[in-house]
Order: sequence, then structure tokens, then C-alpha cells
Amino acid sequence: MTGARRAWTGAGVTLAVALLAGCGAPAGTGNGGGAQPGPTGAGQASAAMGNPGLDPGSSLGGVPAPGITLRNQFGQPMSLHQFRGKVVILAFADSQCTTVCPLTTMSMVAAKQLLGPAGRQVQLLGVDANPQATSVADVMAYSRAHGMVNQWDFLTGPLAQLQAVWRAYHIAVQIQAGQIDHTPALLVIDPQGREREIYLTQMSYASIGQAAQLLAGEAARLLPGRPHVASQRSLAGIPSLGPGSPVTLPAVPSGSVRLAPGQPHLVMFFATWLAETSDLRARLLALNGYARVARHGRLPELVAVDAAATEPSVTAVASYLDGLGTPLAYPVGLDTTGRLADGFGVQDQPWFALVSAKGTIIWKHDGWLPVPALVAAARRG
Repeated sequence: MTGARRAWTGAGVTLAVALLAGCGAPAGTGNGGGAQPGPTGAGQASAAMGNPGLDPGSSLGGVPAPGITLRNQFGQPMSLHQFRGKVVILAFADSQCTTVCPLTTMSMVAAKQLLGPAGRQVQLLGVDANPQATSVADVMAYSRAHGMVNQWDFLTGPLAQLQAVWRAYHIAVQIQAGQIDHTPALLVIDPQGREREIYLTQMSYASIGQAAQLLAGEAARLLPGRPHVASQRSLAGIPSLGPGSPVTLPAVPSGSVRLAPGQPHLVMFFATWLAETSDLRARLLALNGYARVARHGRLPELVAVDAAATEPSVTAVASYLDGLGTPLAYPVGLDTTGRLADGFGVQDQPWFALVSAKGTIIWKHDGWLPVPALVAAARRG
């Protein structure tokens, strides 16, 4: 997706939004990068406005939210009206997304957790934004892959019904170059069923925790007694860690992985939830072939980096790798803050980047590649 914000008119108000997000679909929560607690009130608002990885939100003026009647991941009929009396955080998410949607849904879950017991008065709701993956099995698969089966209701239905909901909420959905693009919108609806605020998820892994804090703060403002929000970190931009920065990551299952200028390396970003849309086990094991060729052919070492900021739990990647049955011949590090993914400009999962000895990216690729293609790219680089 593009991180640019542009004027868009919908529901009678002008919003600052990024119009479409490419989801990469076929035709633990983020911790904010270790940001320290910062200012409140006007200072926080100013910091959020200046943060390119964070949409500070736009008011929707309290207009009635259009009705929604669809089925959730269990096949149960659901309606927006049945959640009257609760704050609803509503997301439009592609059921096969590998780009921005996992950031959106992680921020939703984290926002509810930040409210503590008051989170029971918040309903997380999703509406499928993939016109080619609309079955109950599709929304269940996404919910299961991201550890959200019992965290939210992910709604779907016949395409005509989904399209009616998209139109009612001014959500643009289209297919371009075999990928699903849609408005990455998160709406906060008050207990009286009125639209209060809209947020557009930015492609920033390090800002997931900050986005959660904004959502939690808006929900708290609408709940009785204005419950406390557990996190009050700064909403200012979080510095990324690019390929020229020396970085030491915690490794799986133990130890550490170091990335630093001085020697070239091939970095592969991934997440365990890719198992929903690809044969992840086969793909990871196939990369053992590149690791062997690299050792004997003096090619850049392969280093895998798990996007831990978007994993459903802190143990997800360790459990997954332990279940492969065959050890990987290359190290796996954990990007727990998201700062490395942002510094490498990761826009999808998986994401390959060939880094020179000087610490510059000389080749990158979105999506899986066979080992011979990776070897050829490494040799050209």
C-alpha cells in the first residue's frame, strides 16, 4: 500500500486517508519498537500527526452506522445492531491478506487488551474485503491463522451482500495485477450505534502498538467511566533499523542472529500465518537448498527473520519450527519490534532482500521463489 494520505469524501465528511492497500491475496502484539512513555493531550496529538507510520484518525461526526447482517467464522448469523450497548471496532480485512491486514487485526486485539476488564464492553468485528474468498471457511482460516477465532467475529456472505456493505461504508475494493486492493479502514462505533472515528492502517510494523493505543483511547472515551488505557507510550515516529544498521536479534530456538555491514547476506522476512495461503513448511525446508549452495558457492548467507510483531503469540514461531520435523540449515531471528521490517521496507510476507557488504539493498522480491532463482539473483548481485 502507499503510505501517503489523501483527501477522500465519504458519509458527508472529508477524511485524510490512504485509499487502497494491496493485500497480496491471489486473483504477540507489536510493542511499538520500545518507544518510551511520552506527552499527553495536545503533545500526543501533534506527535501522532507527525508520525508517518500512524494515521491519527478522522472524525465521522456521529452519523448512524449502516446496518450489517452477515455470517461469522462459525457460520452464525450476526448483525451490527446486536452489539448495541458496546463500543464496536470494525475492520475491513481481506481473508487471505499477507500485507496490511495482519497489522490491522493485531492492533485491534491489542487495543482491547489495553482496556483490561473494560475490554469486555468492546466488540471486535471484521468484514471480509476479498471478493474471491468469501466463504465461512475463508474467514475461519484467517481467524485461526492469526489466533483470533474467539477474539472477534469475522463476517462474510454472498458477494452481493458484501458489496452492499462496502458501498455503505465507502470501502473501495478492487483487483489489480492479481492482488486484492482495499481501503484498510478501522472504524470505531459508539454504544448507540454511531460512527465516531476512522483510522487507516499504515504499512508500519513498529507502529502496531501505537495504533492499538489510539483505538483503545477512543474506545475508552466512549465507555462509561472512561476506563484507564494501560499503555501511554509516545505516539511519535519510531526510528527504523535499515540494512546499514548493525542489529542483533533473538534467535529461535536460542541464541542470537547478527545482521551488520561487512559481508553480504540474503534476508527473508516471513510469518507463521503464511501457512494459511501457502505450503509454508515446504517453502522453508526448500530454502535449505539455498543455504547449502551458499556455503559451497560463496554466496551471501541466508538469514530468515520472523515478523514477530504480527505473530498470534510469542511462542508461535518456536512451536511452528519445532514441528517441521527437519531442522533449518539457516538461522531464524525474531523482529520483535517491527523496526527491522520497516527499515527494510517490507511490504508483504514473504519478502526477500539481498544486502551488499556495504549495507545497501541491491535486490528485493515480494513472494516465494524457487532456489535456482534465488541463487541466480544472489550471483547477479
